[in-house]
Amino acid sequence: MKKGLFAFLLFTYIFSAFSQTFVEGKVFTSKNQTLPGASVYLNNTTIGTTTNNKGEFQLRVEKGTYDLVVSFIGYTTLRTTINTNSEVDFLTIKLTQESNILDEVILKKTIYDDDWKYNLSRFKNLFLGRTKLAYQCEILNPKVLHFEYKSKTDELTADARAPLQIKHKGLGYLISYDLVTFSIKNQRLYFSGYARYTNLKKSVRKKWKRARQEAFNGSQMHFLRSVLKKNLTKDGFVVNQFRRELNPERPSDAEIRTARELISLHGKSFMVSLNNSEPLTKIDSARVTIRNSSKPKYKDFLYKRNVPYRQLVSLEKQIINLDFKDYLSIIYKNEKEEENYLRGIFGQKKRESGLQTSSIVLINGKVNIDPSGILEKPDALFVEGYWAFESFANMLPLDYVAEKN
Repeated sequence: MKKGLFAFLLFTYIFSAFSQTFVEGKVFTSKNQTLPGASVYLNNTTIGTTTNNKGEFQLRVEKGTYDLVVSFIGYTTLRTTINTNSEVDFLTIKLTQESNILDEVILKKTIYDDDWKYNLSRFKNLFLGRTKLAYQCEILNPKVLHFEYKSKTDELTADARAPLQIKHKGLGYLISYDLVTFSIKNQRLYFSGYARYTNLKKSVRKKWKRARQEAFNGSQMHFLRSVLKKNLTKDGFVVNQFRRELNPERPSDAEIRTARELISLHGKSFMVSLNNSEPLTKIDSARVTIRNSSKPKYKDFLYKRNVPYRQLVSLEKQIINLDFKDYLSIIYKNEKEEENYLRGIFGQKKRESGLQTSSIVLINGKVNIDPSGILEKPDALFVEGYWAFESFANMLPLDYVAEKN
């Protein structure tokens, strides 16, 4: 992913593998009518079903804590946390019908013109990503998407009138994705939603098993599971630590704005004299400021290699937290970068290192790592580099079990 483009990916799912149990319930409308055909699943997993003609459902699950999602077109999606470590009562779930007056997505009229097609192309590149796997994903119902673009702020947002149906021919999944939020502003990408995975075939083909393992290798999920098992070195990870500071050689954002306004007022009538070591006029100074604005906003200073395990995590009442200072550089040694990552969004070729490198920082301090190997609050982590490049198309369901080496 291009420098400066970041992704916040919200998938709230908590899982602990112990003995299996059943979750049972019944889905009603607010008028106490049963709701056959409602979708019931554990968020971002392959565990799900639909209600029968009596509105009933049953899920076989491992003991633990889960995000249960219940949805039906025309009704507000319901998400509730369930804990199956103790016996779960029979669930009675009521869905509320959406109001056309309140639902802005329904009220908006979508025009499928060239602007919509252009925004759809941007959406696919940002949401699915630009990896090899992204090009094997097909959104089967793109016309449920509605886009809004604000030119003043250069912000693109997307809404969906129904869950996106994504056929992932690379990993062998059909994914139903209930898009909650999507926005790209100031080169910062944010999207969230609820995902249900089902296998395209009853039996998983060898090529899909191999592709899923490759997607897992070096991923954020792989890293967090390695942290829990204390297998970072064995699994091919190197963790370094750095601090980030403002680059004194780059003008401030306020100085850049002032320079652009000054140049805009005077048009092209003034040019910088390249023969002079010092700018002669205010316009000259403004143009030098604009020229220097291309320099990196921050400088990174590496100060610790091979960070000890005890400086990555903290333990509270048998709960393991990801807990560190400043930034971490996560290097995965066992796979090279993809060509599209090296090329970047705008075509600038990066130097190949042969290593997949990502950077992370904790936004609000330490965060719990669930025993399944995911963060209890995924939005607590700010991601750059290779993990940001690997967008939705490279994500696996959170109940994925990696092949043993």
